[in-house]
Amino acid sequence: MDASNRSCLNDSYNRPISYLRVSVTDRCNYRCVYCMPPNGVPMRSREEILRYEEIALVVRAAASLGISKVRLTGGEPLVRPQLAELVKALSHVPGIDDLALTTNGALLSRYARELARAGLRRVNVSLDTLRPQRFRQITRYGDLEPVLQGIAAAQKAGLAPLKINTVVVRGLNLDEVADIAGTTLVQDWHVRFIELMPLGEECLAPSPGAADPADVTQPGGFVPVAEMVQAIEAALGPLEPAKLVGGNGPARYYRLSGARGTVGFISPVSEHFCYQCNRLRLTADGRLRPCLLSEGEIDLRAPLREGATVEELKGLIVQAAVAKPERHRLPQRQVPRSRIMSEIGG
Repeated sequence: MDASNRSCLNDSYNRPISYLRVSVTDRCNYRCVYCMPPNGVPMRSREEILRYEEIALVVRAAASLGISKVRLTGGEPLVRPQLAELVKALSHVPGIDDLALTTNGALLSRYARELARAGLRRVNVSLDTLRPQRFRQITRYGDLEPVLQGIAAAQKAGLAPLKINTVVVRGLNLDEVADIAGTTLVQDWHVRFIELMPLGEECLAPSPGAADPADVTQPGGFVPVAEMVQAIEAALGPLEPAKLVGGNGPARYYRLSGARGTVGFISPVSEHFCYQCNRLRLTADGRLRPCLLSEGEIDLRAPLREGATVEELKGLIVQAAVAKPERHRLPQRQVPRSRIMSEIGG
């Protein structure tokens, strides 16, 4: 589709909406301590989860409105069988010029080449520690080595730029941010340190003296970006502003002197970036969420299974865009309760 013939989707605050995050499953092979309770969360039945052809129809409708970037998420997307079939279908949707995947990396070495051949452009890999014992502690089930193998396989398959997502949690891995940032000195990785958001951190033990576990300003787990920067620069020297070509989002990027890769920071809490938010989220069970940090959802599954046309889906997508709030309300302690992060897709 010629870009000049495509619609432009804006929300009520005149922010262009060009990015759709699609959760393909609510299942995960990890139980990360800041994301899920030890026994996980109740899984939706197979019948409740959108089929690949339904997802593709939603993406076609979204693309005709101006959505150009799609990211597949979970749960853990690679636990869903034949994911490459969906990737191939989406890669042929006119207007979609950036198709990416967020994964914990455990199965990536198995599928990286197949996904790249199907049309996947990039991957983000979650990696919260470089220490094997701590990795198992954080994930409850995982081993570090398969993730490192998955990262290597993604690089070999040409899935680039390769981004590493590290959620920083006080008392869990704050002492390791300099070590993780230091990997960019020798690896062509783009490491992004992310502030903990209140969508699953109730799985963590409450901090002593915390007045309210929903208050992200309490010191129990939350670490502001400013503190991460201070820890990295104290150990490795100054961070210089850098630009990342391809897949730019809310992260601010920097580079250590002589580094091959970059160090980025995502600050949804301490320095929110709602003013430039360009995304909608489709949950695995077919709900379109205008905002990660609000409860609002629009049901697409029922219309899809009642035979909704692309034009009808477009109307619902426009409705979701219009419903986007101006910003989240974390400072007012308005925290979503209906779903945790693993049920939304991040």
